[in-house]
Amino acid sequence: MALLQLENVHTYYGHIHALKGISLEVNQGEIVTLIGTNGAGKSTTLRTISGMARPRTGSVKLEGKPIHNLPPHQITRLGVGHVPEGRRIFPRLTVRENLEMGGFTVARGDVQRRIDSTFVLFPRIKERLEQLGGTLSGGEQQMLAMARGLVLEPRILLLDEPSMGLAPVLVEAIFEIIRTLHQKGTTILLVEQNARMALQVADRGYILQSGRIVMEDSAKALQSSEMVRKAYLGEE
Repeated sequence: MALLQLENVHTYYGHIHALKGISLEVNQGEIVTLIGTNGAGKSTTLRTISGMARPRTGSVKLEGKPIHNLPPHQITRLGVGHVPEGRRIFPRLTVRENLEMGGFTVARGDVQRRIDSTFVLFPRIKERLEQLGGTLSGGEQQMLAMARGLVLEPRILLLDEPSMGLAPVLVEAIFEIIRTLHQKGTTILLVEQNARMALQVADRGYILQSGRIVMEDSAKALQSSEMVRKAYLGEE
């Protein structure tokens, strides 16, 4: 049984039909990436999974159990962590307070242990615990957003554009962290416009166009696809 499964999901924003029958699955321990242009429905897919958007028809299941009618905080409690596009940290809270917010569904006595565990991956964050989130650099804010998501110790982590707006050296650092999470067995559904980097770390991928999945395959096969190379990898 897949850890996460979407079946024929249709999601709307008002009258706008954003997802048009999305079906996909993510197995335990996998990194699966969603690739597509702006407006293809990638972020909407993650928002539908985490409860920020509700499908009009279709289902979202976690280990076979429907979660698409649950409110976001209950989905979080079930172990679905969501690191949204644009980081969405709390700029007027300290780094420590931002991390504590990541553990709002966790037993109070366990929060500090989980925060401490994130410092192995994000030592720079540990050095800035009393600094306001809004004063961090873009790369540090992305690291804080990811660390906050990991405080949940999620069963599946939804990462939305983790490299957006970062310098190339920081993009490399973020993807190295994603590789480390993969090695530790973290299950990840990754939305990333840098298709080349995404396919290098992923096990499998789905190509979205206008709210529909038009291709799915192993990451290696997608990297070899002429259509993918031309449309998403910038090759002639």
